Amino acid sequence: MRFVPGGSPTLHIVSRYKLQNIGTGDLTFVDVTLPEEKAFGRQNVRVQLNGSEVASADVPAEYRQDQPNAIRVPLSSPWQQKRTLQLEIEYDLISPQDPGPRITLGESEFHLGSRGWFPILLPPKHVLSPTPARPKKTPWTVRVPSNFLVLARGTPKGRDKDGGETVYRFVLSKDDLPPYVVAGAYIESPMGSNADSTKFWTLKPKPGDATQAAQEITQAWNILTKDFGQLDRNISAPHIVESPELRGHTTANESGPVTSSFPGGAIANPAALELGVGSEQFLDMATHSLAHNWFGDEMYMAPDAAVGMGEGLPEYATIVVDEARNGPEARRKRILKYLTQYDQARANATEKPLGITMLSDPAAQQSIALAKAPLLFVALEDTCGAEAMRNGLKEMVELLRGQEASYDSLRSALEEASGKDLGETFRVWLNQNGIPAGFRSRYEPGGN
Repeated sequence: MRFVPGGSPTLHIVSRYKLQNIGTGDLTFVDVTLPEEKAFGRQNVRVQLNGSEVASADVPAEYRQDQPNAIRVPLSSPWQQKRTLQLEIEYDLISPQDPGPRITLGESEFHLGSRGWFPILLPPKHVLSPTPARPKKTPWTVRVPSNFLVLARGTPKGRDKDGGETVYRFVLSKDDLPPYVVAGAYIESPMGSNADSTKFWTLKPKPGDATQAAQEITQAWNILTKDFGQLDRNISAPHIVESPELRGHTTANESGPVTSSFPGGAIANPAALELGVGSEQFLDMATHSLAHNWFGDEMYMAPDAAVGMGEGLPEYATIVVDEARNGPEARRKRILKYLTQYDQARANATEKPLGITMLSDPAAQQSIALAKAPLLFVALEDTCGAEAMRNGLKEMVELLRGQEASYDSLRSALEEASGKDLGETFRVWLNQNGIPAGFRSRYEPGGN
């Protein structure tokens, strides 16, 4: 990967493969999924086979619904069993219209999340064809201007100066999650902090002392690690990284304060940093984004759980952090806040059952689900017990590492940890509208 600065900054991606046909027949093509054109600003695709450029094409129409971003690389002669070939794919990424958790790209900084931006080789359309396997070790490099700081997935293997650029080298093991990278002309603060403390990477010196905020965020990170499991061994502490390109996904919040997650930290736009990194609002936003490391990067959510679990679990994690810091009353206070938000959102839209609310639904319906989702996990904790709840979630994160998580896998993990049948709780909260009366009476003023 190479960052190319200029009026329209570009990320140039080159992927090289040595492939062997281990199947039972000859092959006449290779199918590859590329980054989505609009979401990543992909352009200028080039393909080489054994050192010679070849023209690729879209996959046939019958495959396009499942793989809308796939291309087909034709082979001039059949690829015989046990033979190898060299495949090289390159393309550019430019800043898309909607930069967010997957990509931001500016004049002096960029980030790519751990999904969607790199090629994925597809299995041949043959019965029992295996998905192409990753090798035990995958080297990769990030080439940036020499004044950039860089974070990336993998074991660091050093860096080399090349003119005004620096090449950072990493190695991914077969068990590592997919690569990500965060880089820019950043200033690190607080200066002189230890390796296990939160770092702020900003484009200008941070006004004031960030030490207290760093301690607060490090504490939140440690609580999340204790309750939900250890993450990447190469991530010793979280980073909070500035990105002017990051913006909200609604028109009303397009230029407002926003944070988003990346593996090992959170990205914040200038409006979020202007809240004050020690403010309660910023710390809440940062904690929610950090929790996405467990519930979004370690495992990803099924489409029908992207709202209820994908946002509800990180929000539940903020309750866990607040309770660990400030006791049971802080938990109750947050629950009442979500109940109020739910009632306000429901007054402005027709509710749709939480279990079928999708990211494609109107914002007003999502607002109801976003307030209700963390309350589902509070109800599950009330039934399971706090210790069993955390153990079940920790087990789910570990077992589904790099895989899709669903409501079924969540229920299975929590029932295994608690020894209780949670079918009724899931049925009521996911399939019915409203908040159960017993839950309200437990937490609203005057309740038991």
